Amino acid sequence: MSSTDAKPLTGIRVADLSRVLAGPYATMLLADLGAEVVKVEHPGRGDDTRSWGPPWADEEAAYFLSVNRGKRSLAVDVKDPEALDAVAELCARSDVVVQNFRPGVVERLGLGYADVRRRNPGVVYCSISGFGPEHEPAGRPGFDLIVQAESGLMAATGEPGGAAAKVGVAITDVLTGLNAAVSILGALVRARATGIGEHVTVSLINSALSGLASLSQGALVTGEEPQRYGNAHATIVPYQVFPTGDADIVVAAGNDSLYRRLCAVLNRPDLADDPRYATNPQRVAHRDGLVAQISAALRGRTAEEWVKLLMEAGVPVGRVRGVLDAVRAADAAGDGATVAVDHPTAGPLELLRAGFRSASAGGAEEPPLPPPLLGQHSADVLAELGLAEADIARLVERGAVRRGGVR
Repeated sequence: MSSTDAKPLTGIRVADLSRVLAGPYATMLLADLGAEVVKVEHPGRGDDTRSWGPPWADEEAAYFLSVNRGKRSLAVDVKDPEALDAVAELCARSDVVVQNFRPGVVERLGLGYADVRRRNPGVVYCSISGFGPEHEPAGRPGFDLIVQAESGLMAATGEPGGAAAKVGVAITDVLTGLNAAVSILGALVRARATGIGEHVTVSLINSALSGLASLSQGALVTGEEPQRYGNAHATIVPYQVFPTGDADIVVAAGNDSLYRRLCAVLNRPDLADDPRYATNPQRVAHRDGLVAQISAALRGRTAEEWVKLLMEAGVPVGRVRGVLDAVRAADAAGDGATVAVDHPTAGPLELLRAGFRSASAGGAEEPPLPPPLLGQHSADVLAELGLAEADIARLVERGAVRRGGVR
């Protein structure tokens, strides 16, 4: 592969000591960009998410499959001194180390930032936690559900007057994975230019707080807690879910011009001319009356008809889809949302692609490595680190290493 054909992170090695979602999501994105990612797992149970099923593809949990494409699996027991030495060697030879152990664990293992940096001054070392290194009480475990509650995200989600609700996916982990990947890339640019590494820290709580964006800024400006608006918008009307004759759609008339186009499609010029609805602040003030009239008008046709008419008029609109329906619709529309890989046990397998597209990162015609079996690459990685075949066999024999997915 020539330098012009190489992916952006070709030649970058990542030692992935993380598990579950935030860390593996970050390292998967780095793998998508061309990095060589070695996933370090326990030889008996592997990443926790290997057992988080159903659903399963063959014997592989869909949860694990969702965030571990493009990686190699090194299954070693870090409580074994020789196996731990191999992991330390991996970190010493890597450009990036990512870990989300409980506070204090990596230091006790001799794999903390200070330990790795002594042998590898240019390393970019990323620590991921629930509540950050300065948070009190120290060492508080972080789970998405807890962080959604503690960050205000849950309080801002749900129907008006109803109970707080969590987002349907572990969104604070996903946001943390994105933040981790961004901070790692920034530190890598600096390290490549100066040879100086960096310890970056990313937490679920700070990712959630920053992810609230305009909502939290509004609270800071007003000094008041935001209200819940369910499937509507606090400051834009109409911008919400509406029923039609057969299914729900979303209409997002985000400015006065779009609102007038909506009224024309609805054949309700009176709503466009009504001074109560002439501007967005006035529509917000008279939300209930306007929404009731738009809802009544939309019930007169099917969702398919309204989507076609509104799109033709340039009014932002979309169907409320199920998850599988959404993926299939995106693929049918040419978005290339999925990529096919050949998994060693599950066979042909569809995986979701990353949210970004770039020519240098490769297109859908370049499938990534499938998510690895537990220990699938242990022997190869250990050999690359300098261990002799006899030493690897001895580690396998005593259960310190899982080799080829079979212990």
